[in-house]
Amino acid sequence: MKKQKDKLGPRAAFTVKVLEALGESQTFLDFREQLSKVAPIDRPVLLIGERGTGKELAASRLHFLSKRWQGPLVALNCSALSPSLIESELFGYEKGAFTGAEERRRGRFESSDGGTLFLDEIGSIPMEVQEKILRVVEYGSFERVGSPERVDVDVRIVAATHADLETLVEQGRFKRDLLDRLSFEVLYLPPLRERREDIVLLANHFAVRMARELDRKEVPLFGDDALRALEGYPWPGNVRELKNVTERAVYRSDSALITEIIFNPFRSAGQRGGIHPQEIGDEGRDKYKSPDDRKSSLKRAVENLEVKLLQESLAESRYSQRKAAAMLGLTYHQFRGMLRKYKDRIEQKSMISSGEGS
Repeated sequence: MKKQKDKLGPRAAFTVKVLEALGESQTFLDFREQLSKVAPIDRPVLLIGERGTGKELAASRLHFLSKRWQGPLVALNCSALSPSLIESELFGYEKGAFTGAEERRRGRFESSDGGTLFLDEIGSIPMEVQEKILRVVEYGSFERVGSPERVDVDVRIVAATHADLETLVEQGRFKRDLLDRLSFEVLYLPPLRERREDIVLLANHFAVRMARELDRKEVPLFGDDALRALEGYPWPGNVRELKNVTERAVYRSDSALITEIIFNPFRSAGQRGGIHPQEIGDEGRDKYKSPDDRKSSLKRAVENLEVKLLQESLAESRYSQRKAAAMLGLTYHQFRGMLRKYKDRIEQKSMISSGEGS
């Protein structure tokens, strides 16, 4: 497979990856249209989304639809490195710059010269490193750690985060100037619960691919109960979780017909399969009398849970919407959208404070 990708070039690798970004829901198609529109514009793009929504896939699509597609695409998960290592990883270092630096090393900015640098979880980067990134964005130059020599690069930055960067700016943890420069365009990746029409499409894709990996000749099919379970589950881990759940279901099934869905493999065998009330609220405990009844019951359960979490976070944050959004791991705009959705069910006091000055 590796040789085949190398022979076909970077476009082939992109084609393999983009299959993961399937969808036919209007929400997903709108996102894809926004992404395609900004991809050819040689400016930074900020991707905001929950874990598992496909931020790296979106960054890949941005790169390969841009004029830089023949250049390198370099990625760095900023949250996976300690603050002391991020600077040398991004900008490289000179021999003898610190203990263990036995030779000069190029950083991610140099490696992505002429291409795209994807900075995942950019909100975790220390302030002093943010200052150097801002200089690269503005002037296209930097210095390696331990060197006064200027290095010039031509790099497009695509950044991603699940955090509310505006709140981090207010808290003094993120530079306003850098946020302004990175957000030429801000794209919000829709969570899977907002694009339920895509769940079965994605599940079938992952199931077929897993069956091929297992050298099974029959195409896997989901039974009615399994489909209802997939469609009713809230998917906190989004597409990444759906992929794991689907592949596990295919692997554990002795036939091409999949009847059991295991959302949490740590639970005992007696608790496996179907929809778990712990995941969707008390109303999920009821048995479905019909497919429509089951979907309606699940929808009410998920809505009740979301309202409950909104009310609790607002109360704990003294009705500061920005702080409440941070508690729930949402962006301010995502939180405001949920608040508008349930405005008739949330206490009026919570609607008074917009969060702008909180």
